[in-house]
Amino acid sequence: MYKTIVVHVDDSSAMESRLQAAAQLANLHGAHLVGSAATGLSWPSYALLTGSMAVTPIDEFDAICISARASLRDFAERARQLGVESVEERLVEDEHRYALLLQSRYADLVVTSQDTGARDSVRGLPQYVALHGARPVLAVPPGYAGAPMNEEIVVGWDGSLQAVRAIAAALPLLAGAASVRLVLVNAARESSLHGDEPGADIALYLARHGVRVDVVLEHTTDSVGEALLAIAQRYEAGLLVTGAFGHSRYRELVMGGVTRVLLERSTVPVLVAH
Repeated sequence: MYKTIVVHVDDSSAMESRLQAAAQLANLHGAHLVGSAATGLSWPSYALLTGSMAVTPIDEFDAICISARASLRDFAERARQLGVESVEERLVEDEHRYALLLQSRYADLVVTSQDTGARDSVRGLPQYVALHGARPVLAVPPGYAGAPMNEEIVVGWDGSLQAVRAIAAALPLLAGAASVRLVLVNAARESSLHGDEPGADIALYLARHGVRVDVVLEHTTDSVGEALLAIAQRYEAGLLVTGAFGHSRYRELVMGGVTRVLLERSTVPVLVAH
């Protein structure tokens, strides 16, 4: 079960959707919900950058802190309206990615918004925290409005260590799901990882944890990311679970990244782990 959930807090347009998801999970697991807001820079760094400007740096930095604290108060009030009983506000004087990475060490799950590239969002936040942290990340699309995540779940399985970690991280949700589809895309290409009966061993592992799981063998010419998005839509999934992979910028551009596609284009929350 998830007992401590950290959610990224700011004043962006996507705040409500990620809070809806975080509150749903906190209520489902009786979890403590931590709102983590950041100033964007530490005070020494801010003073160094603005020291030569006409505005007194400390006054301007104080204004940033005041704004962040206001976002935290709004978060706490809204979380309680959504039924969360245990809520905490934390302000970190640092860059947003580093601040959330620090808070993630003491949580079971981190909730961010999907990487939409919007001006008021932190570019690459879910990828960064998933690839550099030790905790799973739930990336929530801006259009999410509180639909249940634990009814129909699609899990991408390719036999990798990242996929194993994602499944382990998602077990609290998988065990309570009405149905789990374990999806193998073009499994014959990775036959050494799957054995004679692709998906059978991991499905048995999940079944022993009480997961109601069906194996879906998908043969397609689409990319893995596109295939998983299509299958999630086909089964009306409320959640996608997959391993998180990091590549160089060049490889990501040439090969197309499964993680990048899912975190940028999924219409349902995506739980990733590295």
